Amino acid sequence: MKSVDTSTPLVDKRMVRAAFERSAENYDQVAVLQRTVAERLLDHLAPVRLQPRVVVDLGAGTGMCLRQLEGHYRNAQVIALDLAEAMLKQARRKAPRFFSRQRFVCADAECLPFGNGSIHLLFSNLTLQWCNHLEHTYREFARVMVPGGLLMFSTFGPDTLKELRASFAEVDGHSHVNSFQDLHDIGDALMASGFCDVVVDAERITMTYSDVMSLMSDLKSLGAHNVTSRRQRGLTGKQRMRAMTRAYETYREQGVLPATYEVIYAHAWKPLPRLVSIPVTALQAGGGRCDNEVLEP
Repeated sequence: MKSVDTSTPLVDKRMVRAAFERSAENYDQVAVLQRTVAERLLDHLAPVRLQPRVVVDLGAGTGMCLRQLEGHYRNAQVIALDLAEAMLKQARRKAPRFFSRQRFVCADAECLPFGNGSIHLLFSNLTLQWCNHLEHTYREFARVMVPGGLLMFSTFGPDTLKELRASFAEVDGHSHVNSFQDLHDIGDALMASGFCDVVVDAERITMTYSDVMSLMSDLKSLGAHNVTSRRQRGLTGKQRMRAMTRAYETYREQGVLPATYEVIYAHAWKPLPRLVSIPVTALQAGGGRCDNEVLEP
């Protein structure tokens, strides 16, 4: 019997970049789920009272959310950041030719090219699943955000593509589907990284397909196929693909095959400096002003 490595496989960033470089031109044609989640994430943002001066759309892709962010925050500079330059080129083509406040930066979300305390709103739609070290990534977010700044994002949870994962598990012990972090782990990691007022919730969205190959084709077109370090090298054999397809067929209902996506929505705030009480006598002794409260350094 084959032994299976149960540790979480890391995402190969070079493969992620290459996959999105290839998919950029046709991405919008197949990104139905991504548009749906983007609209819902923007709806989460709508009631929040915030007047940011600098907004970063992290993992902006082809610019799906840029116009809405620029329209919602008319006085803010909006920065589109993505790992794949080809995706940013698509986003730039959509930008207004005149009077646009959009800027475009090619960089990794795990190592942001921004100064400390420079970002007021960090917004990200379905990007963090491509990050390997999430606590480090959240600390990096906290570093670049101003006190009182808002982090809002969506990502995938562990039930994403559960049918495909289970079907491949019937065939071999290789990693065929990317791994995703649990809702509770995300909340704990945000708190541990210094964020406060953390809110995390989830929903399940089911896409349907006529056959497994249509699902696999969509994943490839979206640049969302398996890019883990523990993936099987080379092509999956025809016999294994047939066995996986037979296993997936057991999920067929009403003539279609389901593909489940667990979508996690989260928002959190960078804390303001705390107020600490200092006795008046202590301030008088030091020759300072007699204020009852001062900002903690």
